[in-house]
Amino acid sequence: MNVHILQHVPFEGLGSIAPWLQNRGASISDTRFYESPVLPNLATIDLIIALGGPMSVNDEAALPWLITEKQFIRSAIQRGIPVLGICLGAQLIASALGASIYPGKHREIGWFDITSVPSPSHTFHFPPTATVFHWHGETFDLPPGAIHLARSAACEHQAFQFGPNVIGLQFHLETTPESADSIISHCRNELIPSTFVQSESTLRATPPEAYTSINSLMAQILAFLLPPST
Repeated sequence: MNVHILQHVPFEGLGSIAPWLQNRGASISDTRFYESPVLPNLATIDLIIALGGPMSVNDEAALPWLITEKQFIRSAIQRGIPVLGICLGAQLIASALGASIYPGKHREIGWFDITSVPSPSHTFHFPPTATVFHWHGETFDLPPGAIHLARSAACEHQAFQFGPNVIGLQFHLETTPESADSIISHCRNELIPSTFVQSESTLRATPPEAYTSINSLMAQILAFLLPPST
């Protein structure tokens, strides 16, 4: 199994996804856009994971590799390759499929509930309510043909599925204590107090079981995208 990672900044990595893939013998490659925008031949890839980052998918003038990345994601989806997008990655999928991305009504940073949206039997089903880790200021419209999977009080479109094997998550289920520390350290300037932005002290006081819970949910999504026969 060959998994390719689209990474946008060095401080947002795979988190709990890395050991999950390694335990299944996956070969992991990456494109680090902050170093080089070189992308692989899609014929060699079994899964693409697009990670987060502080930039906007609309920053194409300043970051022209965003254009190429969205074309790459679109081509992968057209080929039937499973794609998972996390935060910025979900917005990239939405944009690649023709949806608009724009500032949300609320910046959402911290641990807040999502609630599941009823969806067809062939889609991934979230628990009725789950407390997950958020760090985003922008949101997206649902792409044409996508199925809405989850919402939160601050953000209507928290998760969607497109076709049988493409999932976009506005929130972070891969977060570990180490990766949370990394993003806090690099982005603490965004922690401006508001209804849906928690303080650094609150974020750092998160109990270990919260990470265990979201990492378990991430494992379920990965298993959904990569059934045992893959």
